[in-house]
Amino acid sequence: MLLQVSNISKNFGGVQATKDFSVTVDKGEIVGIIGPNGAGKTTIFNVISGVYTADEGSILLSGQNVTKLPQHEITKLGIGRTFQNIRLFKGLSIIENVMCAFDPQSKYSFIGSIIPTPKRKAEEKRGKELCEHYLEIVGLKDYINEAPENLAYGYQRRLEIARALMCNPKVLLLDEPAAGLNPTEVGELTELILKLSKDFGFATMLIEHRLELVMGISHKIVVQNFGKTIGVGTPKEVQNNPAVIEAYLGAEEEDNA
Repeated sequence: MLLQVSNISKNFGGVQATKDFSVTVDKGEIVGIIGPNGAGKTTIFNVISGVYTADEGSILLSGQNVTKLPQHEITKLGIGRTFQNIRLFKGLSIIENVMCAFDPQSKYSFIGSIIPTPKRKAEEKRGKELCEHYLEIVGLKDYINEAPENLAYGYQRRLEIARALMCNPKVLLLDEPAAGLNPTEVGELTELILKLSKDFGFATMLIEHRLELVMGISHKIVVQNFGKTIGVGTPKEVQNNPAVIEAYLGAEEEDNA
């Protein structure tokens, strides 16, 4: 199993953000996490990616225990992510935003960090070519020299995905990638996520409120409510789970009535 999360819990000042959360995700598998606001979904991603350290439980990546490792080490081992609130670097071009994720992979000496040695120049060329490759995959190659803030919102989301791909992930965590997108953009994003999963074969975890997206592409869905898991199964099983209908799906239907 590529990613194995076992009984992780996280508290903040006595508030239980998530309790006993467990999930397994294998290569090529897409697992969705849904639940109302405040259910602890992003906390789960923050613990898996090392932003926070779990109070309890364990996280194994390709069999290696990464539970207590710092965020940068977890990223180097193969966990890439996007964020619920877009985090782009203003003042840097689109290609420079992606290139930032290449630095930990650069293979040149300390001297090369001071002066432009041939090895450093070769690595910079390799990094630029990778950036262009990933930007082409997400449909942004024609915008590489633009400022990210000039992009449409949907394209900014794609830029975050390109930067996550630059980390060479084994596991890709997508935190509400469809937030703020119109129906056409949601459809295009759905196709992109499926293509990435097929072409790269990494494990994908997806937090999303757009149910048409998460239900349409997930092999398995985990439903959270008040920090606890109340349902796990296929999209069909989750849709028919009475606890899920009451806590999440039913509430949404009532809101839209």
